[in-house]
Amino acid sequence: MGVTKRNDACVKISKIIHITELILFFIFIPFVLAIFLPPNALYPVLSMSAFAGVILLYFTKGFFWRSLTGSIKIKPIIILGVITFICASLICWIILPERFWFIIINAPYVMVAIAILYPIFLVIPQELIYRALFFERYGHLFSSQRQAIFINALLFSFGHLMYWHIVVWFMTFIGSFIFSYAYLRPNGFMQTIALHSIAGIAIFASGLGWLFYSGGNLAQ
Repeated sequence: MGVTKRNDACVKISKIIHITELILFFIFIPFVLAIFLPPNALYPVLSMSAFAGVILLYFTKGFFWRSLTGSIKIKPIIILGVITFICASLICWIILPERFWFIIINAPYVMVAIAILYPIFLVIPQELIYRALFFERYGHLFSSQRQAIFINALLFSFGHLMYWHIVVWFMTFIGSFIFSYAYLRPNGFMQTIALHSIAGIAIFASGLGWLFYSGGNLAQ
């Protein structure tokens, strides 16, 4: 009986710790970044969060680093890229006509740089936190996988609070479902990175990426 009570207590303490971590990573840090810190704080905060996330993953029971490897299916990436570019271009043409295809027309070299650097410095850290860390360490806190995916989408959208634009929040909310379902397939981490990367690159190419750039923050 005593052993059972101690085990129950350990489980409860572990759950409390994980809930606290979840709130810190996915609510507190994005809130502080959006309200109290300057836009250029994004990259150091994201880097430190990703580093902390890697440490937590290392100590997560049942997680194996080899699960982050896997093959990449090209067809879904192309489809998502085309659909995202068309939709983002239409939205950009409506709400930011002066930015429509701005980079690919006026600064194609910048577009090349974005295509190279965006996956490395933004996508990988975000996916380590919002997919690997979230589902591997905190997935058990939810009653079902569907609930976890939905909460993940809300938190991923909230993680973009700093951009202060409803289009950003809506697109990240929808994108999160795509990235999460891809991740939750066997060895889906690399596919998720590829999907997230092509979606982001397509958004920047359309011109709508201005909203996802801290300098384009309309609240400033």
